[in-house]
Amino acid sequence: MDSNNVSSKEWKLIEKMVSSLGVEQRRARRWGIFFKLITFLYLFALFGLMAQGLGDASLGMSTPHTALVDVRGVIADEEPASADIVVTGLRAAFKAEGSKAVVLRINSPGGSPVQSGYIYDEIKRLRTLYPAKPLYAVITDIGASGAYYIAASADQIYADKASLVGSIGVVAGGFGFVDTMEKLGVERRIYTAGQHKGFLDPFSEEKTDEVEFWGSVLSSTHEQFISKVKEGRGERLSITDKTFSGLIWNGEQALGMGLIDGLGSAGFVAREIVQAEEIVDYTSQPDPFQQFTESLGIAAGKSIANVFGLNSMSMR
Repeated sequence: MDSNNVSSKEWKLIEKMVSSLGVEQRRARRWGIFFKLITFLYLFALFGLMAQGLGDASLGMSTPHTALVDVRGVIADEEPASADIVVTGLRAAFKAEGSKAVVLRINSPGGSPVQSGYIYDEIKRLRTLYPAKPLYAVITDIGASGAYYIAASADQIYADKASLVGSIGVVAGGFGFVDTMEKLGVERRIYTAGQHKGFLDPFSEEKTDEVEFWGSVLSSTHEQFISKVKEGRGERLSITDKTFSGLIWNGEQALGMGLIDGLGSAGFVAREIVQAEEIVDYTSQPDPFQQFTESLGIAAGKSIANVFGLNSMSMR
């Protein structure tokens, strides 16, 4: 074998190895920069969240202010507007020495009557425990159904002239697939212990007595809702045959019906009614570490995409 050919092959092999090492080193540097950046962002965000929390707590304890608690989104267990989260914020807001009043800012289409009832009852308890601190409900875009249920517990309710207010009613819905199953040739087999255990099954024929029973459950829940609204609004409420029909009105109409007490925002209430313009948010937030790790996961995904050149890919 020619020695020159051997030397040439060896050099090519060496060049290939050196080139591979260079690629690996560049890749290692990229990952090193990536993890350093993630660590830096983590520490920066963690210190920022801690500083913000300490700042709000310090302000809340030391200076006169209006306390704010948000009810945002669907009112349901394990949601941002769950009773546990809202009540935690309300307790902190009422307890704070510097808070002159509490504003419950509502932007919700409603939700669970159970969760709404928990919040309503706790507000009544806190108002008794702290009689010198009024609570004002402020409806922004919408305060309907269970959200209005909660608002009715306040000393006064405010909304914008175009806010959607009301929907004092109860609804339950579903689908019936009996005819569809017959057309497809599907046989329904359901086994129960209890005469009416499967009465909400969408694949079975409705029975008149079961429909009447379910209607009585909804009517009873509706009466509970009406009772709480009457209790909260008292003589301010102008009752007609439409008041508790489930209809919804804008803020201007709701004012004329006695569903709200005035038109205004949370800032207006703090400035003009409470006369404590400084607003401190007591809405219960997720654990800072959990909140940051969720954000970190999104940031990490984007960074990995950039490292591997995937940032131009999309699925539509």
